[in-house]
Amino acid sequence: MQQDVIEVYLLRHAHAGDPGKWTGDDAERPLSSKGRKQAERLGRFLAEHRFRPDAIVTSPKLRARETAELVAVPLNARIETDERLAGALDADLLALVIDGAGGGRVVLVGHDPDFSELAAGLCGANHLPLTKGTLVRIDVTPPLRAGSGTLRWLLPPDLIETGS
Repeated sequence: MQQDVIEVYLLRHAHAGDPGKWTGDDAERPLSSKGRKQAERLGRFLAEHRFRPDAIVTSPKLRARETAELVAVPLNARIETDERLAGALDADLLALVIDGAGGGRVVLVGHDPDFSELAAGLCGANHLPLTKGTLVRIDVTPPLRAGSGTLRWLLPPDLIETGS
């Protein structure tokens, strides 16, 4: 019997400026105005295309939380914070985070190089760079493991029209 496909959504936080120019705690680095616009556009774009996540789970770092909040508003989506998204992820940890969110369609908001490495690993690719503000969908038949996913979308912020 074939199990249901899990839609894994990874959203790298939007633009947050140059980390080398930030003088405070890196966890408190906010989105730049460019990043805020990227996240707002993505939220509107997804709403216009009737995308409805069960939840958005974000890293506790400010730039990820702000990205999640700006995307969630037009989607009427609930937001949860998960400390595990602040660091490196593998397929096993990803499965725990998704299960903890209690939905079949969960958007995870986090950071690089973690998300690019995770996306590449799930798809069995050597390299799959996610620019800031990129949303990727990877379909996986459980159990989640390296090479078990199929890339369905890769939506970089510059693909969405600035008028959206």
